[in-house]
Amino acid sequence: MNVEVDEARLRAVAVGVAYRMLGSRTDAEDLAQDALVRFLRATTREPARNAEALVTTITTRLALDHLRSARVARETYIGPWLPEPVVDDPLRDPDRAAELAASVSFAMLVVLDSLSPAERAAFVLHDVFGWGYRELTTTLDRSEAACRQLVSRARRSLAANHGQGGVRADPEEHEVLLDRFLRAARGGDVDGLLELLAPDAVLVSDGGADVRAARHPIVGLERIARFLRRVGPAALGAGTIERARLNGEPGFVVRTPTGTHLAGTIEVHGGRITAIRWVLNRSKLRWVDT
Repeated sequence: MNVEVDEARLRAVAVGVAYRMLGSRTDAEDLAQDALVRFLRATTREPARNAEALVTTITTRLALDHLRSARVARETYIGPWLPEPVVDDPLRDPDRAAELAASVSFAMLVVLDSLSPAERAAFVLHDVFGWGYRELTTTLDRSEAACRQLVSRARRSLAANHGQGGVRADPEEHEVLLDRFLRAARGGDVDGLLELLAPDAVLVSDGGADVRAARHPIVGLERIARFLRRVGPAALGAGTIERARLNGEPGFVVRTPTGTHLAGTIEVHGGRITAIRWVLNRSKLRWVDT
């Protein structure tokens, strides 16, 4: 086996697991590097029977430690927190492309962030990567019954929040609604926005500490329409709008001569837009630069 290719695959696995656990590609890359170093150290004398499983276990344990400390830091974050948008997923498996894409959608990652670290790990490993409960016991250091409870609680929580991150809309419908939304929001077209938004739609802006953005989610189609009438032309008209696949779904990126200004997605249910999420925090936009 080609060692270089094998290590590249193991790194992809580590990054893929870590990003689904953390929602930060930057932190996932750092954590994956640490996990590979630990993996190579652990297998110096005796090769692993299942290299990907061992790397996944090491990565998950590191991610659990990171999540516990991140929750403390998150309490001081200015405004809503959103995942770092990405244009690619290091895990490429044609047979599971749709499933893997759904697990990194903004909708899914936002809901995953509401889980406890242990629930998130159990759900990601079991429902996304197909691990059995017996395998979870070693990684999570819990009994099989406890692991079943973690997965069950995670599923209930996810189902209560947009049905496990939302049923994926028809791709063509999603693209059409995104086109209409961008035209209406950039033009400050209130009537056009009201036709697109669901009654209980929510808009979330992540600007961090350095970029001016709504400090709280905006809920309700009329409030969002009024907000975008004022903010949309400036936010989306600041540069060139590029269509892009963000986190496995149709998205958009606004680029200016000085760099990436904004990246966002919409969530679609029943022919209406139920959520708009965009990131203006510049420190989170490096993974959408091309």
